[in-house]
Amino acid sequence: MATLNEICENMVSEVGDALGAAVVDLESGLLLSVAHNVPYFTQSYLDAVAAAAVDMFRGKTVSTVENLIASQRGTEVNRLVQEVQMSTEKTYHFMSIVPGKPNSLMVLITGRKANLGMGWAALRSALPKVAPLCP
Repeated sequence: MATLNEICENMVSEVGDALGAAVVDLESGLLLSVAHNVPYFTQSYLDAVAAAAVDMFRGKTVSTVENLIASQRGTEVNRLVQEVQMSTEKTYHFMSIVPGKPNSLMVLITGRKANLGMGWAALRSALPKVAPLCP
């Protein structure tokens, strides 16, 4: 069985224009695994990107909306955000909650030359491999 690092490394090497891949613990914001091929992706940069991803999925505003929806529906609070695609001027970010692991997030970052469908396909095919390795 591959390790989290190996899975991330494979994504970076196999996806065209991939810059990095990571698995983030959404409770602590810590990187469980990361692989990249960009010299300026320092540890502090990677930590900041992980914290931003946590905010997108578990931030105060997202939690407030989830609480409001649960209240209006008369249901228990549920984590509603499952996937996010974000674009910057030069990158695409593909993010998905790991199935069965609601506090684990997988991220793939590519350049803008990447095919969006291939980015999602690579991320989604890695998720079942990642799940048994996440806490």
